[in-house]
Amino acid sequence: MKTDDNLSKRVRAKIKPVNITVSIVEDDASLRGILSDWIRGAQGFQCVGVHENAEAAMAALPQEKPSVVLMDINMPGMNGIECVRQLKPQMADTQFMMLTVYEDSDHIFKALSFGASGYLLKRTPRAELFSAIKDVHAGGSPMSSSIARKIVQSFQRFNATSPAEPENLSPREREVLELLARGYLYKEISEALHISGPTVNTHIRRIYEKLHVRSRSQAIAKFTHIPNATVPE
Repeated sequence: MKTDDNLSKRVRAKIKPVNITVSIVEDDASLRGILSDWIRGAQGFQCVGVHENAEAAMAALPQEKPSVVLMDINMPGMNGIECVRQLKPQMADTQFMMLTVYEDSDHIFKALSFGASGYLLKRTPRAELFSAIKDVHAGGSPMSSSIARKIVQSFQRFNATSPAEPENLSPREREVLELLARGYLYKEISEALHISGPTVNTHIRRIYEKLHVRSRSQAIAKFTHIPNATVPE
């Protein structure tokens, strides 16, 4: 029994806690301080960078290599959506989550189409924010409930005005894409639709091929048929 206990202790000693590394891009000094304090004080999270504007983030984020970036939209100079557009191709493993006051469809779908994987409002409570960071790090697309509702409504409007399938998606592929838009993880899609994980992956691969996209966010933005809009600075 002692041998087993000693073995368990040695195994636990070798297991290092996994920290989710986070960088913050926010021009409001007060909120920037609050967010950084939250992350630095939370177990399992590590704040690796805090930046007051997009230009500073452009220079620093590729070196910081955070797992997750909390990105504001409206900042002096370059806005957060343009920052994501430029950084995402060179930081494919980093998940960008918008943290903003904007709730309009133009901002939402522009951010998603440029590579953001999540979209939260700044009024999101602390516990919800940490849950969202874990979710996006695990492959999900967390969104504030009001944002998710707008996406669902966009699907409904699209279905009502476009009964034909311009992209030739099958009914099952539409179901998978709608669940992706609601922030479901692949495992959750598998459970919701009662299909295997490999089948989910196959559907998603075919969706990407048919929509001519390379990511979940691009597929969501394209399929909702929201016209591209100019992003305000």
